Amino acid sequence: MSETTVGARPDLAGFPTARDPRCPFDPPAEYTELRAQEGTASLSCPVGIEARVVSRYDDVRAMLSNPQLSSHAAPSTHVVAGGQLDRPVSPGSLLHMDGPDHARLRRLLTPEFTVKRIQAMRPYIQRLVDDHVDALLAHTGPVDLVSEFALPIPSLVICELLGVDYADRDRFQQQTAVLIATNSDPASLEQANLEVVGFMTQLVLGKLAAPGDDLLGRLIVRARESGRELSVEELVTLGITLLIAGHETTANMIGLSTLALLRQPDQLEALRADPGLAGTAVDEMLRYLSIVQFGVLRQATGDVTVGDETVKAGEWLVAVLSAGNRDESVFPDPDRIDLRRQATAHLAFGYGIHQCLGQQLARVELQEVFARLHQRIPTLRLAVPFEEVEFKDDALVYGVKALPVTWDRAGEDAR
Repeated sequence: MSETTVGARPDLAGFPTARDPRCPFDPPAEYTELRAQEGTASLSCPVGIEARVVSRYDDVRAMLSNPQLSSHAAPSTHVVAGGQLDRPVSPGSLLHMDGPDHARLRRLLTPEFTVKRIQAMRPYIQRLVDDHVDALLAHTGPVDLVSEFALPIPSLVICELLGVDYADRDRFQQQTAVLIATNSDPASLEQANLEVVGFMTQLVLGKLAAPGDDLLGRLIVRARESGRELSVEELVTLGITLLIAGHETTANMIGLSTLALLRQPDQLEALRADPGLAGTAVDEMLRYLSIVQFGVLRQATGDVTVGDETVKAGEWLVAVLSAGNRDESVFPDPDRIDLRRQATAHLAFGYGIHQCLGQQLARVELQEVFARLHQRIPTLRLAVPFEEVEFKDDALVYGVKALPVTWDRAGEDAR
């Protein structure tokens, strides 16, 4: 691989990160302009590199499926000022790995996320959602949907999957929030990383001594049976990756999509009238919101073609998922929510060999939330003016910091 070059030309336009506060569900308007241009624009990124920004749907898919584009610098380092582009790839770091090492770990993990295994979890997830709706209904005043509903459900699911004690959830939630922020100071990042690694190391050592019937336990046994055991470092890194990805993205989708639907009463009414619409609704909201908000970073390991252009070895590229998901040539009227749209080909989970492993789990969690929350609390609404809702503009995963909601108590559903 060519040596990394840092220091973008000062005359280049900056990579767009600011949303229009009047349209907080839409990505930066510059992405639409970039799609309309010929070729791919080179922009200056906060980390200090020049990168080609790929914004058209077909080009994003082509880029993410090209084996000559390396993910070694991690998905969104380009927007992190002071981020480390050349940090050695830790064993077990799926998001940074390429080639045979990545494929080996992916093969070991894939049986945990098959459609059959995830569907077997659906009754548990249904009960979980209903229990948390019951807890919401027990409140007598406004409640924060993020802390009381959106965060605990995916946290419980990933704890169940990994064999993590749910009592530890606050510990890892606080630290992972620091790890995915774009503006965390180095000292806070180091401390958060130390705590998360320490927590996961204790868990892994226990699983190695006595593998249980959970994801980490089965992964340990599967690796042993393959003739190549996973090291403690590999298991710790894999566990952290799954823990963060398993609760952070889904929790933000629950909160943000609830707010977006509350702003679209016609679409929300259609969902309330027909909970069976949840399947297509989930993929449409994933497309529309694209919460991995700044796209994913890659570096060319050789000369490659993107669109009609040649990219030289060593050059950087950013695949802007939210821009591809608003490509009007693929999704007509893309800035409008249409819960009946067949949007399963969206890019919210990425594409290619790094496409999200847990996408089926996320879909099932979101489907159950969509089908049950609005059915059981049909008068759910914001408890504060929309303008007072704070968005996570400074995080790699977009969402809302809190979502105060209320409803008409006379219309609550006691199941």
